[in-house]
Amino acid sequence: MNFRVHNLLGAPYRGGNAVISNNTLLLSPIGNRIAVTDLLKSETSTLPIQSSSNITRIAVSPDATFVLAVDDRNRCLFINLRRRALLHRITFKHRVAAVKFSPDGSLIAVAAGKLVQIWRSPAFRREYFPFELVRTFADFDAKVTAVDWSPDSRYLIVGSKDLTARILCLKKLNSGVKKRPFLLLGHRDSVVGSFFGVNSKANRVCKAYTITRDCYLFSWGFSFDGEGELDGEPPSPGTLERDAEGNLEISESDSVRKRKKIDVENDDEGYLSRGKWELLRKDGFMQGSAKVTACDYHRGLDMVVVGFSNGVFGLYQMPDFVCIHLLSISREKITTAVFNELGNWLTFGCAKLGQLLVWEWRSESYILKQQGHYFDVNCVAYSADSQLIATGADDNKVKVWTLSSGFCFVTFSEHTNAVTALHFMANNNCLLSASLDGTIRAWDLLRYRNFRTFTTPSSRQFVSLTADQSGEVICAGSSDSFEIFVWSMRTGRLLDVLSGHEAPVHALMFSPTNAVLASSSYDKTVRLWDVFDGKGAVETFTHTHDVLTVAYRPDGRQLACSTLDGQIHFWDPMEGLLMYTIEGSRDIAGGRLMTDRRSAANSTSGKFFTTLCYSADGSYILAGGSSRYICMYDVADQVLLRRFQITHNLSLDGVLDILNSKNMTEAGPLDLIDDDNSDIEEGVDKQTRGKIGLDLPGSMPNHGRPIIQTKFLRIAPTGRSFVAATTEGVLVYSVDESFIFDPTDLDINVTPEAVEEALRENQPSKALILSLRLNEDSFIKKCTFAVSPPDIPAVATSIPYRYIQRLVEALADLLENCPHLEFILRWCQELCKAHGNSIQQNSRNLLPSLKSLQKAITRIHQDLADTCSSNEYMLRYLCSSAAKE
Repeated sequence: MNFRVHNLLGAPYRGGNAVISNNTLLLSPIGNRIAVTDLLKSETSTLPIQSSSNITRIAVSPDATFVLAVDDRNRCLFINLRRRALLHRITFKHRVAAVKFSPDGSLIAVAAGKLVQIWRSPAFRREYFPFELVRTFADFDAKVTAVDWSPDSRYLIVGSKDLTARILCLKKLNSGVKKRPFLLLGHRDSVVGSFFGVNSKANRVCKAYTITRDCYLFSWGFSFDGEGELDGEPPSPGTLERDAEGNLEISESDSVRKRKKIDVENDDEGYLSRGKWELLRKDGFMQGSAKVTACDYHRGLDMVVVGFSNGVFGLYQMPDFVCIHLLSISREKITTAVFNELGNWLTFGCAKLGQLLVWEWRSESYILKQQGHYFDVNCVAYSADSQLIATGADDNKVKVWTLSSGFCFVTFSEHTNAVTALHFMANNNCLLSASLDGTIRAWDLLRYRNFRTFTTPSSRQFVSLTADQSGEVICAGSSDSFEIFVWSMRTGRLLDVLSGHEAPVHALMFSPTNAVLASSSYDKTVRLWDVFDGKGAVETFTHTHDVLTVAYRPDGRQLACSTLDGQIHFWDPMEGLLMYTIEGSRDIAGGRLMTDRRSAANSTSGKFFTTLCYSADGSYILAGGSSRYICMYDVADQVLLRRFQITHNLSLDGVLDILNSKNMTEAGPLDLIDDDNSDIEEGVDKQTRGKIGLDLPGSMPNHGRPIIQTKFLRIAPTGRSFVAATTEGVLVYSVDESFIFDPTDLDINVTPEAVEEALRENQPSKALILSLRLNEDSFIKKCTFAVSPPDIPAVATSIPYRYIQRLVEALADLLENCPHLEFILRWCQELCKAHGNSIQQNSRNLLPSLKSLQKAITRIHQDLADTCSSNEYMLRYLCSSAAKE
């Protein structure tokens, strides 16, 4: 099967800036990937593109076609958002702090170190080097932090760490004289945001705002030399029109009477170069010791939103600085705060907590509220219908996600220590969780509550969990007493304690066919227990190395376990015989840690599997461990089928096999030495850092990097997808195509005339898709009947999944009122054959239409059954009457 990454769950936001495109699509960086959330459909997906390290900056073109993503290694990806395809790559020479498309979409401003570079935006054309550097501004004394364009794409306002903001003109002066940009001075701290303000009537630049890190907002006004402020509406190059003589004339303004004509040559130098900027007012946000960490400005509403390091955000109406909202949404600093294009939604993100919010400020309601795990995910579990995924992590929380939408709909936080194991009951309405706090909790997924808690007489730390097929018995293994505890699900009473292991019991699993319990431990044994009929181990399988995990084949006739030497042993649990062994230490090997003294080839650390999972049919097995690989083995032939590399993110440790020796110093690896003054990025001043013991004199802070590994694997009961709990989050691999390119979405107008034309050209598939997009019931039915019976399988296969619900509703209505019964049933049969897996995995969304179809088929079946029964009795009567005669 060709598995690919479908989604990345666990954290909807990891840092950087989030962007809303087209008022409905929210793009947020999660590690080295980008998550795309449809705020109208409440669905999220992950772009199938990886950067080389964590993405820190995202910019979207004005027409929402292209996405620019820059990572913390200054490497940039140019992505076609609609096709989800990578078009170009480029690497900048300095750290990128801000990037933004011009309003006309033709240019890109990049703040790289102390430089501001203007690049021509690549398009669909094929070029050897599509990025063209138009101009570079090197007028800054420190790193550039903020960039904003004027509405006419001719000017830039740029903020910097040198306590200044500058007005830059993109077009060079014709006189050839180098003119220094305007300086906006008076700031006492770094400029976090700088924005152009415009006149709402004429769309002209007449003011500017700069926001500093020490919680101050500066308002600046523009006026011409010797002319005053021109009633607050200075002329803009974007509103100048040429008359018959070739001169430029200002239209629709009172300033026309003051300056009737402007010389063309002078206008080419830019009208902002002939005036001056003045500080109008300075306002403080009054947040005490908190610092400004994120801000944004909406020109149409003339409003500013500001996020602070204490988790508070404020919404202000300008130019009078009227506070509309001042609310706290987090305990940690807000790392992104942006408006959407209409200005009615605000997006906030907190990188440390993995929190992402979309808030409608007028109605004070949430459009989106998601928060992922902010520590490593330890375990995952699939529901029986493969539509829900539960995750448990070191943050003491259990989250349940809808697989089709990628959203978390409930979070349980009653545990007081790390969650180590999860198990879904067969009815999908109950979830079990084990924790190091010494409790096993049962969660009701209908009422969202903890309805039962299982404990032991003395506190224990549970690291494994399972339940039998009937759901009557629950078993959990401990890491401190090396015992297995057995409870009754109905009463919650402790039934038995199974002793025999001499090390932590890290894996438990019931046989799918009988009541035999398998357990694995670090004492080099796998034990089988008869929980119901007797005490003690029924059989013990001894190994030469520590046993790390155990898994039953779905038919219960085979048992797989992995050991510390990198081998996978397959046992026959009925006969107690070793069937065969797979040597996997070479397959999972790869990746050298920065602290390793040996190369990846010579190192023995991490060359073993810590999690195993059989496929739904038992033909192959997945294995993962402390490596960047997930291995898929064929069980019958004991051969490696495929290796999945879970990430290419160089921000994680253990991704590279060969490290650069230049990064090794006498004090240790260079990447582990924090020699950068990161006060501004962290939002903590030096006095506060001294109080909490950070950056002490003579110390070398070692923040380290997360080590890539796979902690848990689970394959869906349908066999169409599997999940992996990794360092980056929960990766969902699927064989189903989540993105289907529909060519009719490009340049064909969806009109009734287009449907009729497709029917006349004998293109039933195209006509049906157009009618489904048009969503006209009469056209859908007409195009359905236009398909000949032999062509139904091909047409059903070509229909995108997004239109299945409309077609099913139309077929259900036709069954109620149409005499062509066999024809409609043939359509239903072929749809189930072509899209059965997608329908099954998304049955909750399709449930109303499927129930309508089932109701119609049931009614027709009942009518036919009654008719056949009546005819049968009539025939019997006629036959008996004929026999008597």
